[in-house]
Amino acid sequence: MSRLSDLLKAVENLDPQLGKDLISEIAPIRERVPFGLNFERHVPEAVQLPGHPIRKGSKVHVLPPRGSTARGDRRLWAVRAINQDLGTVEIEATSREGVESRTVHRDDLVLVAEFSDHIYPGLRLTDSVQRSDTKPFHTVINGENYHVLEQLTFTHGHSVDAIYIDPPYNTGARDWKYNNDYVESDDLYRHSKWLAFMERRLKLAERLLNPDDSVLILAIDENEVHRVHLLLEQVFRKSKIQMVTVLINPAGASIIDQFSRVDEHLLFVHIGTARPQRTFTDTTPGTSNFVTVDGEAKPFRWEPFQRSGGNSRREDTKAKFFPVWIHEETGTIVGCGDHLPEGVDRKDAPPPPPGCVAQWPIKQDGSEACWQLSAPTFRQYLKEGRIKIGTRKKTTGRWGIGFAGKGAMAAIAAGELMTEGRDDKGSLIIKNAEGKVRSQVGKTMWTNGAYSATEHGSTLLRNFLPRRKFPFPKSLYAVEDALRYYIGHKPDAVVLDFFAGSGTTAHAVMRLNRQDGGNRTSISVTNNEVSDEEQAALRRQGHRPGDFEWEALGIFEHITKPRLRAAITGVNSDGKPAPGRYRFADEFPMSEGFEENAAFFTLTYESKWLVGVDRAFAAIAPMLWLRAGARGRIIESLPESGFDVAEAYGVIRDLDRADEFLDALTEHREIRIAYIITDDEGRYQQLAHEIPHLETVRLYEDYLRNCETSGTV
Repeated sequence: MSRLSDLLKAVENLDPQLGKDLISEIAPIRERVPFGLNFERHVPEAVQLPGHPIRKGSKVHVLPPRGSTARGDRRLWAVRAINQDLGTVEIEATSREGVESRTVHRDDLVLVAEFSDHIYPGLRLTDSVQRSDTKPFHTVINGENYHVLEQLTFTHGHSVDAIYIDPPYNTGARDWKYNNDYVESDDLYRHSKWLAFMERRLKLAERLLNPDDSVLILAIDENEVHRVHLLLEQVFRKSKIQMVTVLINPAGASIIDQFSRVDEHLLFVHIGTARPQRTFTDTTPGTSNFVTVDGEAKPFRWEPFQRSGGNSRREDTKAKFFPVWIHEETGTIVGCGDHLPEGVDRKDAPPPPPGCVAQWPIKQDGSEACWQLSAPTFRQYLKEGRIKIGTRKKTTGRWGIGFAGKGAMAAIAAGELMTEGRDDKGSLIIKNAEGKVRSQVGKTMWTNGAYSATEHGSTLLRNFLPRRKFPFPKSLYAVEDALRYYIGHKPDAVVLDFFAGSGTTAHAVMRLNRQDGGNRTSISVTNNEVSDEEQAALRRQGHRPGDFEWEALGIFEHITKPRLRAAITGVNSDGKPAPGRYRFADEFPMSEGFEENAAFFTLTYESKWLVGVDRAFAAIAPMLWLRAGARGRIIESLPESGFDVAEAYGVIRDLDRADEFLDALTEHREIRIAYIITDDEGRYQQLAHEIPHLETVRLYEDYLRNCETSGTV
């Protein structure tokens, strides 16, 4: 780049503006990594926001006439004035030809938000369903997911335990949009647009995940799996990433001139100390050491004490080549010798005790191998009864030796295995506990029939939403099992899905809660996009985004919300008991529903000025509730007393009533946060000092400061 830098300086001396423009264009190229994934970041995205209020200074698009299926005017216009009496708006756009001004009716405009802009988000509650007086609420948000992720940095920064996402697969089949336009298969920038689209959201997701212990799970097929794997490595540089292949369609999906596709992939990004836990799930039936294909427990088997496979040679270890001493007459292990350093012949080792023979780790071909344990650890295991000796083979004169490793002991501690004293050789007698099977870590190939997307995705969804179509929903049980590995041991985990689609992730979290009485909460984010086919029909009928007829067919209103409502209540969208039964880990009628709660919101865009002068509290209120754990009631407005305290949080505006506020806080044991509305930093600190056991948040300073970081990813 040094020669290029010299040329740029020369150009800048001749034409300062041209030089400045060239430097600006070349700067992103210089910042690219010399290896790994390189792609165009593209112009920051923009999103149309039908139904949202238009203000002076807003950016807007002009909609095509009603009844038209034309693409419409995609220029970005700025609102200069609004005539409330006539309902007209003066707009202008700047181009190379100059400034163009127009006056249009307000109904012919749609608000546009660019991702480079700062936003000041709020939430508007649109619906809820409640079947438990004690559990927190699952949250479902209708909005542009990039903006909702920005909002969640205020409510859930570094506190999410798991993210499960199923983003658009970028197949070229008009399955996603970039800047409000479907990305076609012949778009030369299809892959780089998709990567730019994903990168912006993944960077925000990183700000939400708990850095100490959390996971991001991403479902994808072969179209983008390799590129997104590299992208994940670049965004989550300190994390381990593992790919699992899932059999989702045993019959196969036909692809012209290619193999029939039967699988897709899950990418697991392990943040901090996160790792898959042992569960009772058998992801790959027929390959388990612990359970049969039918799910029955196999008899306990001792692990072979002599190492095999990789790193099993004598020279591969510095501490695990030693003789095991076996009493030749009784066949009992009496002890062991010390490790024999490499280069020292076995013949030079100290002899075994009288009446004993030394058994060394020797492979069938006569080469020297090594044991699984060091000599000191072996002696400890022998004392604890964790070493098992079998019968002596007549052909070789050697005894089979096994040991009970950490996994077996953990299974005993968990009640999955049991001991019944010791045998005549001093070994523990280990058996399966009555009615129990052993937990296990999953494999990287999942072939369980529970993961069929047809039977347990599309067909299952019809039980809750008869005659409503949603393309390619995930198997409920595949999502459930993927999450179980990471939050099965976390009963209060927070799970986020910002490509929520039909709501499978939230549904899976409810099932996990039912199985162990947990209080896990999910946050589901989806827009209210109408399918391409339905859009054309609606436009021909004279409808446009924002109309009731249009919005009623969007994903949020037509699929996500009714599916989750039906899952909780057990009553489908036709008002009838949901048919069918849940299967696998927890079998029961779908009509029973769940003792869970869900609140449905729409993302709003607020004025910074109105927020700052405390005139937008109603829009901010759900965010305060969400940050406090989504439990109990939302403090929607403050009474004349100047403060209010709900089950999980309290808000005070009149600091002269601080003593009464503090007394009210002490009456609620479940309080997590106190929100203090004040412009006076000193008074805020004074009150915060009185409640050191609670998190305190200054409004609206903390909220506005967080918003100022938006639009920078």
